Amino acid sequence: MSADQEVEGLAARLRERRLNSRHTLEAAAARVGLSPAYLSRLETGQRQPSLPVLLGLARAYGTTVAGLLGELPGEPDPVIRGGEIGPGRAGGWGYRRAGAPGRAMQALRVQVPPGLQDAVVRVHPGEEWLYILRGRLRLTLGEQDHLLEEGDSAHYDSFTPHRIAADSANGVELLFMHTLLQSPGGELCLGGGH
Repeated sequence: MSADQEVEGLAARLRERRLNSRHTLEAAAARVGLSPAYLSRLETGQRQPSLPVLLGLARAYGTTVAGLLGELPGEPDPVIRGGEIGPGRAGGWGYRRAGAPGRAMQALRVQVPPGLQDAVVRVHPGEEWLYILRGRLRLTLGEQDHLLEEGDSAHYDSFTPHRIAADSANGVELLFMHTLLQSPGGELCLGGGH
């Protein structure tokens, strides 16, 4: 960047992000492959960083380039386009985002493969809602087992111990909404790990 393309407040944000991430000038410079003197010049506004340097600093400080540049996030696009659900790494489960990120309620399209599922019983703050698109689902809520067919739905408090598993030969596809990702209490799993 030339001097006439200077981003207002960038130097101060670079210093603030480094201090907030608890990096010394030397440690931050080493993580990004810069000299401490050059990083100091960036933080005092004597030099402007290139895009690769900004990317490295953003990663080192746990933020984004947009955050370093002081850009305010816009309103997320309310439309989420459909598509195939890719093969998952979590026990064969597949996921596709069906709602905007950063909201209190998260929406997913989920494919649960057939066969025996793990024995993890989940308990966490929030609510969950699911709707069966294809196949049959076994939903365990507390001590009760429920079989849900295509078109069925369930809405429950997720403090109730719960577990889901496919109960059809080709697995099950469902829409799933929850408040789990935004809940301050996190997640507690009983009966085994993920």
